[in-house]
Amino acid sequence: MTQRRSFLAQSAAGATALAFPLIAGAQPKTVKVGILHPVTGALAFSGQQCREGALMAVEDVNKTGIRSLGGAKLEVMLGDAQSTPQAGSAEIEKMNEAGCSAVVGAYASAICLATTQAAAKYNLPHVVDVGVADQIVERGLKNTFRFGPGYRVCAQVAVNNLHVLNVAAGRPAKTVMIIHEESLFGTGTANLLARELPGFGFDVKEVIKHANPTRDFNNIVLRMKAVNPDIVIPANYFNEYALLVRTMQQQKVTPKAIYSVLGGAASSYKFLKEFPDAADGIIDCNHWFNPKDKRAAELRRRVEAKGLFFTYEIFNTYTAVRLLADAIERAKSTDRAAITDALERSTFADHFMPYGATKFVNGQNQGAQPLMTQVIKGDIRVIVPREYREADPIFPLRA
Repeated sequence: MTQRRSFLAQSAAGATALAFPLIAGAQPKTVKVGILHPVTGALAFSGQQCREGALMAVEDVNKTGIRSLGGAKLEVMLGDAQSTPQAGSAEIEKMNEAGCSAVVGAYASAICLATTQAAAKYNLPHVVDVGVADQIVERGLKNTFRFGPGYRVCAQVAVNNLHVLNVAAGRPAKTVMIIHEESLFGTGTANLLARELPGFGFDVKEVIKHANPTRDFNNIVLRMKAVNPDIVIPANYFNEYALLVRTMQQQKVTPKAIYSVLGGAASSYKFLKEFPDAADGIIDCNHWFNPKDKRAAELRRRVEAKGLFFTYEIFNTYTAVRLLADAIERAKSTDRAAITDALERSTFADHFMPYGATKFVNGQNQGAQPLMTQVIKGDIRVIVPREYREADPIFPLRA
């Protein structure tokens, strides 16, 4: 009996000694990543869409984990910027204290300007998913990386293509009115457009600024009716964009084209479904995926299966998280400096955006470009550039 007890004890000890290393090996450490967006407040819809895109990317990355770190999973710390720069900065403080290795966010330009600056104090790598203001990447911050295009590139592409479309149609459009939201994004975009358009022969009749949020566009549209511009260019977030265009429709204001630059609702399946008549024919220069890449179509199916709309917020943030995961993979470390270095040297090409391989210069991805889309026959189609074209542009929309 004594021998049997001794044998059992030895067997148990042996089994325990074997079991612990196996359990430890099966549980690789995690990489803590901050996901920061305005999920409450005026920008809540867009912020929630961004968050969804981020979480879908994390889900995909975690199917294999970070291989160079033994399959380590991304551990997400969610932050709410509450649609203000101050709240965004406060969330960065929390993410730093919690030991996050990097941050992805924070959608709006004004918020990104604040969060990247706050993160820079701690050398915390910050991948910008949407924020288009070029000041974000022009302050020499070594921690800041923007995967998508800034508003200078978007404005240049938009104006160049407007000129080409107008010349091809026999120059029917001569006058322009710009309506923009008051923050860094809208003001910066409008200023660029107002400066560039006269050089292409367009007369900018008026530039009108509005608050966020704005619940009534009747006075602005009455002014538009008086000015009677050939082209209306909106630059605003989703809610205000949708309300502006619907008010134009109600007051029967029909310019030759609604030509958006980073229009918050113009190339949105949500806007198209809710207000198909108001959306019809709108042209937009905006963030867009490569329509010929099957991975974009697959992600769209997954998003719509959740009852959500496949908007630029979702696919921009999805690809920003994949970019970060690629950098962590190459860094082979959770160390912030190592991840920053890996981002600087990024050649990330495993994505469905029309950018090619990633190359950062002063934090800006050099290949990033917007596409031109138009709502045609109840769908959003790419019209420019030619290599991504799905439909020929209709311009002017109204004689």
